[in-house]
Amino acid sequence: MRIRVRLFAFQRELVGERHVTLEVAYGATVADGWDALVERYPALAPGRASVRFARNGDYADPIDRLADGDELAVIPPVSGGSGDAEGGGGNDGSSEGEPDAARRIVELRETPFGTEILGELADRLATDGDGAIVGFLGRTRATPGTPAPGQETEAARHAGRSVDALEYEAHDTMAIRVLDTIADEVVERFGVERLAIVHRTGDVPLGVVSIAVVAVAAHRDAAFKAARYAIDETKARAPIWKAERFVDGHVWIGHPARTGPEEGT
Repeated sequence: MRIRVRLFAFQRELVGERHVTLEVAYGATVADGWDALVERYPALAPGRASVRFARNGDYADPIDRLADGDELAVIPPVSGGSGDAEGGGGNDGSSEGEPDAARRIVELRETPFGTEILGELADRLATDGDGAIVGFLGRTRATPGTPAPGQETEAARHAGRSVDALEYEAHDTMAIRVLDTIADEVVERFGVERLAIVHRTGDVPLGVVSIAVVAVAAHRDAAFKAARYAIDETKARAPIWKAERFVDGHVWIGHPARTGPEEGT
């Protein structure tokens, strides 16, 4: 049977293609798909410990079975992955029957935005019953972050230099789905229904905003917790990749993706 493999970030660079079509045996698993990919492109093999997989837009285990025509996405380390690390299509989760404010906004934007986005999102979300609005902005900083596994040599080449810009790449449809799942978890855990997560794609120069999170609730404690959870989980789970650009090259940043909430949270 035939499957379509999608590649991102430095794995895409290693292969030189965004999409690869493979023939695999009927009954093949996700792991078998990876093995077939590595057989064709051996340079990918060292990255196995740090990649995750998605089947048709949802995170998948290596033992999951593939079907003819499936899309297998290879997910390299994502842009954040920890609280210390630091587009395009979108989805406005407005709820029918609630005309005064959207209940959820999850978007990828290629168009730049600045600090004013906090006011924009707050105005779209808040109702007269809300007494707390908590916002978070992430922006490009000059100091480099933690290189993704396999990028250590390239990072060492740029040691001591300042970051000129960031470049973001995303699996758009899957990223929106993951952000929606995180928003569902915010409702379940903190009772906060009005939440926005807006992430840039493309080039983000030094000092420019790359992500905005706004949580709106009746009380501040829930809003603070919701905003913190939303940014941490977005960085750890959303299939969004970040390269730090220097004057003569770039380094992909991040940690292996989590496929669900952190245990114990």
